Amino acid sequence: MSNTANTPLTERLQTRFTNALHLQYAYGETTMEIAPQDVVSVCHALRDEPDFAFQELIDLCGVDYLAYGDVEWETIDATGHGFSRGVTRMLDGTPPPGKTGDNATTRRFAVVYHLLSIKNNERLRLKVYLPNTAPVIDTVVNIWSTANWFEREAFDLYGILFKSHPDLRRILTDYGFIGHPFRKDFPLIGQVEMRYDSEKQRVVYEPVSIEPRTLVPKVKRNDHRYLHVEGEGES
Repeated sequence: MSNTANTPLTERLQTRFTNALHLQYAYGETTMEIAPQDVVSVCHALRDEPDFAFQELIDLCGVDYLAYGDVEWETIDATGHGFSRGVTRMLDGTPPPGKTGDNATTRRFAVVYHLLSIKNNERLRLKVYLPNTAPVIDTVVNIWSTANWFEREAFDLYGILFKSHPDLRRILTDYGFIGHPFRKDFPLIGQVEMRYDSEKQRVVYEPVSIEPRTLVPKVKRNDHRYLHVEGEGES
């Protein structure tokens, strides 16, 4: 457990949750990482104990860290050269580079909870990493009822399973949709396309006909957005 700055909230969290994997205050926000098996007990304490009183779940979302930090085509300044490299990279069917080693299977997926305490006027980000092979975690619907739809969204888009959820089914994609569109290994162009067939007088689904291409390189510009803020660590 480590933190870049002490605040009243981080001090209380550090004292109360000695089993937390990581605790950090940076850029005006507090983030605490916990193990998947501790999510229910920790969330109950964060909601019910007066020192925290996080009675509102503002948001819950999934994250896929596959190939995090890797880019198809990176430049320092915008350029019109090297376009063919990006196109060839996508057309040859080579997938983007992924993480290797233990992190490839133990820290690919994450569930992030954003909590609000109106009583204490405090916010907290709770992060839980899940393994690639089995992204499963207990539901917190019985703690915050708003988690119902949020967890369904994370299940739909990332394939994260929430044990004991009362109605875990897709919420955004169409009936019969295959795959999870926010996963980094899901093709950006999708797998099927739909159109109205005038002869059949109904909507039909067909294999996608769009040609995958990288049109715009990732550009890192030297401006105020990337300046390091003194006294604050990495988020």
